Amino acid sequence: MSTKSIEIHGISEVVAYCEAKGFSKVFKAYADNCAGEDIMGIGFNHHSGYVYIALENGIQICSCLGQDVDFIVNNFEDGEESFYDTYEDALNHEENEND
Repeated sequence: MSTKSIEIHGISEVVAYCEAKGFSKVFKAYADNCAGEDIMGIGFNHHSGYVYIALENGIQICSCLGQDVDFIVNNFEDGEESFYDTYEDALNHEENEND
């Protein structure tokens, strides 16, 4: 049996309360909305304060300081980020961009 693993980037040996709370929220959002989608990366961004799950489909599930999740779509051409309250809205953004 083969086992895969994913490294969590930007986290030290001690996880702060807000980071742990944020990770619990992004993993719950992943489980509730898009379980089975391929994950590109998981981590903590020290500059923004966001914990995130970055999906292969271009959507990031993020929480800043343990707050409610945002679904973020990045435009890789101009760097603009679009924030959505639901995964469905983020998917619709992706579909509209690709039309």
